[in-house]
Amino acid sequence: MLQQTPEFLRVPERMRSVDRLFRNRVLEELGRIAPGPLVIADEAGAVQLGAGDAAPVWIDVRRPRFYRRVALGGTLGLAESWIDGDWECADLERLFTLFASGSAVAELERGGGWLVGRIQRFAQWRNRNTRRGARRNIEAHYDLGNDFYARMLDATMMYSCAIWDNEHESLETAQVRKLDHICRKLGLTSEHHLLEIGTGWGAMAAWAAAKYGCRVTTTTISPAQHAFATERIQRLGCADRVTVLFEDYRDLKGRYDRIVSIEMIEAVGREGLPTYFRTLDRLLADDGLALVQAIVLNDDRYEQHIRELDMIQKYVFPGSVIPSVSVLAEAARAMADCRLIHLEDIGPHYARTLREWDRRFSASWPEIRGRRGFDDRFWRIWRYYLNYCAAGFASGYLGDVQLLWARQTATRPRIGLPAAEPGTWLEASATC
Repeated sequence: MLQQTPEFLRVPERMRSVDRLFRNRVLEELGRIAPGPLVIADEAGAVQLGAGDAAPVWIDVRRPRFYRRVALGGTLGLAESWIDGDWECADLERLFTLFASGSAVAELERGGGWLVGRIQRFAQWRNRNTRRGARRNIEAHYDLGNDFYARMLDATMMYSCAIWDNEHESLETAQVRKLDHICRKLGLTSEHHLLEIGTGWGAMAAWAAAKYGCRVTTTTISPAQHAFATERIQRLGCADRVTVLFEDYRDLKGRYDRIVSIEMIEAVGREGLPTYFRTLDRLLADDGLALVQAIVLNDDRYEQHIRELDMIQKYVFPGSVIPSVSVLAEAARAMADCRLIHLEDIGPHYARTLREWDRRFSASWPEIRGRRGFDDRFWRIWRYYLNYCAAGFASGYLGDVQLLWARQTATRPRIGLPAAEPGTWLEASATC
């Protein structure tokens, strides 16, 4: 039974006849594919689509052009109409989970969305990850300001999936657990030289050096991250063990006992995967181990993903591509003398991580609004992005895997469960 219209609904502007045609098309399509109760409310009234006992998710259509943009633009049109304020929803994650749990995403793209997506993907050709393009793409996302990320992330400044043990612990504890879990998978000791591809803000390098005593070389092409990580390593007293480089990973030289790369591979793009793994093969010592943590799609969704441009690629991570496990495994054949010895999907932990980032971002918004041009449009892009991703991981549409490769002569480490008590972050405890 349809619930009473929520108070937040407002009557939008008058609807033209052409918009009514698109409205009928969108309602018909969503009514056919909605896997659960969904209410679309506009000046013509509220229409419930789908079935189920749960309370329906409400979409409040503020401008009739919403229907045209969704009909012609598919999921990208849905996102862009949100960014422009054409519709509102009190629970974005629930809405996206509803879409992700059925065939809604694929069906929306089978309308006009596939054409718009392909046209825009061609227009995004300039975002390919050449050396110059990769720097531009990385700076577009990671150089929004270290103060911005400090408000959204926790004290570790880790911008990747945490590993949670219980519902009461902090994001910081869950991120430290992830760091320690990686170090133990790699079997790190003070005798090892670890290479990290993708420094972030230096947490992995600092933790490995301080807690496991190894030497670390870490590289980034983000000026903001390089400056932050360099200062952090010095402040923690780890500068004698950690070298922070500002270099493209493809230009690195030397050989390393261990290699780690945490959610960086999405930034290399589809065409860059063979080069990425050839570089790992060139840099990994004869008895080495390499761990790659990657966000992944299923194979069938990957094929759609590479054909069309989505909201995250256009507005958040230019040049990015989410691979599948089989695509990674195929590209990793470039490491001829290596075998995949362990794969773990930590994706279920990502939904909670993203919810925590969204909570912190929303709570900090009054303080950061207006800085660096952060306007209401920026706010809507990031709320959409964080909730869209949370729903993707909660529904299983997305995964997050840790893949561990070993040279044929490498000693296989003992891999256990993540530590229940991983310790505290360095800046709250002992340093290097």
